[in-house]
Amino acid sequence: MKKSKLIAGVAVIAAAVAAGMLWMNGDTSADNVASNDVLTSQPPTAADAAAVARGHYVAIASDCTACHTMPESKLPLAGGYSISTPFGGIYASNITPDSETGIGSWTERDFFRAVRHGKGKEGEHLYPAMPYNAYVKLTDQDMHDLWMYMRSVRPISNKVPETQLGFPYNIRLAMMGWNLLFFKNSGFQADANKSAEWNRGAYLVEGPEHCAACHTAKNIIGGDSSDYLQGSNLGEWHAPDITPNPHTGIGSWSEQQVVDYLKLGSNHVAVASGPMAEAVTNSTQHLTDSDLKAIAVYLKQVPPSKNTKPQPIAADTAPMKMGENVYSANCSACHNSDGKGIPNLAASLAGNPGLMADDTSSIITTVLQGGRGAVTAGNPTSGAMPSFAWKLSDEQVAAVATYLRNSWGNAAGAVSADEVAKARAQLKLPAQMATH
Repeated sequence: MKKSKLIAGVAVIAAAVAAGMLWMNGDTSADNVASNDVLTSQPPTAADAAAVARGHYVAIASDCTACHTMPESKLPLAGGYSISTPFGGIYASNITPDSETGIGSWTERDFFRAVRHGKGKEGEHLYPAMPYNAYVKLTDQDMHDLWMYMRSVRPISNKVPETQLGFPYNIRLAMMGWNLLFFKNSGFQADANKSAEWNRGAYLVEGPEHCAACHTAKNIIGGDSSDYLQGSNLGEWHAPDITPNPHTGIGSWSEQQVVDYLKLGSNHVAVASGPMAEAVTNSTQHLTDSDLKAIAVYLKQVPPSKNTKPQPIAADTAPMKMGENVYSANCSACHNSDGKGIPNLAASLAGNPGLMADDTSSIITTVLQGGRGAVTAGNPTSGAMPSFAWKLSDEQVAAVATYLRNSWGNAAGAVSADEVAKARAQLKLPAQMATH
């Protein structure tokens, strides 16, 4: 009898503790600073011009366009883009001030709760494809200014399809458990032992720019791992290590090279491509020089990953010899025989840390699919690379990728033809064209 009472007592205490933790984790009282009597559909006045301008900058820094504007669309922020996740596609919402299909019926407080706490107007839990676990760090002032800007954008009537995930991911209440595990319900905390510049960089990286959303590896249920900014797979792309690791990260880059990459899309070591090209084009190129410098200062001081440089694959092996032949015939005209490329046009391959990641997705995708670097005000022509899927076999792509990863002082594991074949199928690209 005493034992059963003890077990019951422990169960009651555990339930009370769990309830308390859920309440604290879901507490949105910090958003009560926001107005609850003005709708987003009400346009700002001339007196609000300064706040709207500041909010526009916050929207750019937060890269709202990346998800809430369909690629090639003329309907800015009207949603409809399906964000690919391992659990299915999640449709980005219409965040224009349209009252019927957008957020025009929301108050400022509704907006605060959605952005910082992942809760919709009716209290429903949003999926963390919306990076509220980063945006929770946005200050009250930045949030207010962002809301003022949202009131100023053109209302667009565009009904977005409902997200339909399979069981059990369609149970939105389950997000309470996810939040308890992976959502830290607190704003940005400045480090008094660091400079104002470092703290500004930390705020931008951890908050509005939400760099961890791509550059920190995720676990099986989509939560951030402890490998902060050490690289992550994005399907056909790999978001590289952006810690100061000298082999796979930005340890060999100067602060100015980090700034150049974010402002121009290129720093003659790497060219922003794939999702990062979009981030540079839509967001980072528009940041002030002081904010870009602050980001560089912060990134150069985060704990480096523990990746170490292996022994390079010997140049006289069969894959390396084949890769050298493929490179000479198809790549050297732009990237040069020494692998140093052309400034602001063709990426340097020698000493390029992104090439040496364990994850080979990006190099395989680039060779098969081709691509275009970020288009920026400082580098408007950028550079483009054609697709080689039609010209090269899986074995040839694997060989040239292996060659790139192990030449000019580079060192990394071999790429297999099976990896290339899987990527080719995922990208829905044709097989090598028959030679006869």
